[in-house]
Amino acid sequence: MIPLFETIEKESISELRFPLTDVLTDKDAKKLRDSELQRALLLGNIEHSKIRIYFEDIDSKKMVETTVWGLTDNRVILKKGIGIPINRIYKSF
Repeated sequence: MIPLFETIEKESISELRFPLTDVLTDKDAKKLRDSELQRALLLGNIEHSKIRIYFEDIDSKKMVETTVWGLTDNRVILKKGIGIPINRIYKSF
């Protein structure tokens, strides 16, 4: 069961602060997160489908429903260049 996550708009992500630590410690969970993000990128670019990204900033756990436009080694890129550090993401689907 996913703990309570506050739903936010993607436009407010640019105002958030993110610690450098990873929210996931398990190696398999990190691999799963990477494959989920790759799938989200394909869905975003091919079908323009929105997904839910569950993540944590410096204050609390949050969820955003959005389209993934790109991935770098460290960030998920959303519309208008807004980014979420991959190490702060729990899950996406």
